[in-house]
Amino acid sequence: MADLSDSDRADFASLDDAAASGRSTARRAPLGHRVAAALRRAILGGRYKAGERLIEDRLSAEFKVSRVPVREALKTLAAEGLVALLPRRGARVAGWSREFALELVEVRATLEGLNARLAARRHDPEVVARLRDVLERGFAAAKAGSATDLARLNGEYHELLAQAGNNRVLQDTVRSLRERTEMVFVRNSTERAPEDWREHAAILSAIVAGDEELAALLATRHVHAAARDRLVAQGPAAAEAAAAKKRKA
Repeated sequence: MADLSDSDRADFASLDDAAASGRSTARRAPLGHRVAAALRRAILGGRYKAGERLIEDRLSAEFKVSRVPVREALKTLAAEGLVALLPRRGARVAGWSREFALELVEVRATLEGLNARLAARRHDPEVVARLRDVLERGFAAAKAGSATDLARLNGEYHELLAQAGNNRVLQDTVRSLRERTEMVFVRNSTERAPEDWREHAAILSAIVAGDEELAALLATRHVHAAARDRLVAQGPAAAEAAAAKKRKA
């Protein structure tokens, strides 16, 4: 079982420090939520692989908490599809089939298209300005080939795009799907980064122009294209499935 990174433990500890420094304890997230957040980052960051065991005692020691918040965190991540809870066998990082991966991508692509349509309709100038800033930094990271920065900025771009749609139900649903599909994609891909950010820029241009149809189309295509390329990179069976899907389109 992989050790949690120092940065994850530091992030977790910083929340306690903030509370101790006099900030309102009402704003302090429950322990289970904080453990879930750190574990989620570790899984999506690739430190825990599909099928790897998540041992409660070990996690309790890592976080210096009891087993109760660890158990709560594992249940939260199981509901998100990131963890599998198996009777008498404990918790493991969830695996996935390529067929299930494609099903997840289909749903995410459709909802990302709807969100982009709403973003073009509502056109929040403040969020658009923040998206432009992330876009500029994303192009720079793609040029530099910084995998860590690319992963962070990609997440920031899509989260802001969800905010631009200004539909809380859709925002929560798309966020959950993003987290689940991150297990499908090859993480921190630098090879496709320039194309990713060109597609991001095109989506934003359509939103700024108020073109709902184009924004929806480009957002949907972006998810399918990114998934296709990254699934192809994971093996010939995925390549054959993606090619067949493309021929039918």
